Amino acid sequence: MMPSDALPDDLETLKAMLLAEQCESERLRQIIKEMQRHRFGRRAETLPEDQMLLGLEDVEQMAASDAAIADQSAPTERAARAEKRRTNRGSLPAHLPRVDIDDDIDSRTCPCCQGELHRIGEDKSERLDIVPAQFRVLVTRRPKYACRRCEDGVVQALAPARLIEGGMPTEATIAQVLVSKYADHLPLYRQAQIYARQGIELDRSTLADWVGHAAWHLRPLQERLLARLKERPRLYADETTAPVLDPGRGCTKTGQLWAYAADDRPWGGCDPPGVVYVYAPDRKSERPITHLEGFKGILQVDGYAGYRKLADRGDVRLAFCWSHVRRGFYELAVSGPAPIASEALERIAGLYAVEKDVRGRSPEERRAVRSLKSRPLIAALEPWLRTKLGLISQKSKLATAIR
Repeated sequence: MMPSDALPDDLETLKAMLLAEQCESERLRQIIKEMQRHRFGRRAETLPEDQMLLGLEDVEQMAASDAAIADQSAPTERAARAEKRRTNRGSLPAHLPRVDIDDDIDSRTCPCCQGELHRIGEDKSERLDIVPAQFRVLVTRRPKYACRRCEDGVVQALAPARLIEGGMPTEATIAQVLVSKYADHLPLYRQAQIYARQGIELDRSTLADWVGHAAWHLRPLQERLLARLKERPRLYADETTAPVLDPGRGCTKTGQLWAYAADDRPWGGCDPPGVVYVYAPDRKSERPITHLEGFKGILQVDGYAGYRKLADRGDVRLAFCWSHVRRGFYELAVSGPAPIASEALERIAGLYAVEKDVRGRSPEERRAVRSLKSRPLIAALEPWLRTKLGLISQKSKLATAIR
């Protein structure tokens, strides 16, 4: 809230600020309604998360615009906001290259006595700068040589191999297309528009051809990484839905992306972290059985029943995830008074506290502390849950969470 003494005296400026404030308030009310519909509405009426984020971005942009207008008439508030930005922005990454800019005075002569000024220090500040993407053409010249005496033929260096035979892109160009498509979710037709602004006419089908070739070249790497991960004694598995084009029906169908990961850094492990994604058209239990063929060890999973068939084969032990167990109780506790769910959260929080204390210690130390502190908590949790399960409706969400 802006103090009254900082408001401008000009009537037209005040009207403009008031109208902007009303628009912002109305926009916030609309976003709150959309979020409520997303949280409590029917599935068909729920709002995608990215749409909510776009709405919040609009509000934040409007607030920044209003602040810029206010800065013009309130120097004190402008200085306070600038100081707050300096406090909150943090430091820029050390690996970024630095370009020094010297902003020196015009004359080093003292304006009072005309003597020479001596440097006693400096103020240093940093700003984030970006060099826009620059397209360039790599021209490869291969000189030809011939002997004037024997004339047996022409000698020339072999042409460098190309990722796409006869194609124009370098490996860096293809990597940029892949990162933009899969990491930044930028469709190929939009990437084609970006290239077209630089006078580079690339059809979407051409970019799709590049992606397909790159996927073929990367497949051995993905297979090798999965094979190396399956040599680990512990893995984490999870799956999520992914919309996939279904040309025959003219719409999309639901596919599955399976992730298999290992990361022992929080526990003091030396092995490098890794994750492999494997696409499958469905969620059948045969998928993880096929993906993890040859794996022998502990597999950390959620409650998906398909993993149990993998464990029944005898080589894999399942370790279930406390975050998934906790989620059912949390959703009940945040929506209103829920004594049983709240107490379950408190009991699980005791396990989390033990894990926080032992994080980074050796496996032997963690095992000893867990046996001393975590085992009694779990031993008391199961009979308590079974008792509560007998007191509530077996069709309730709480019963589902307990089971």
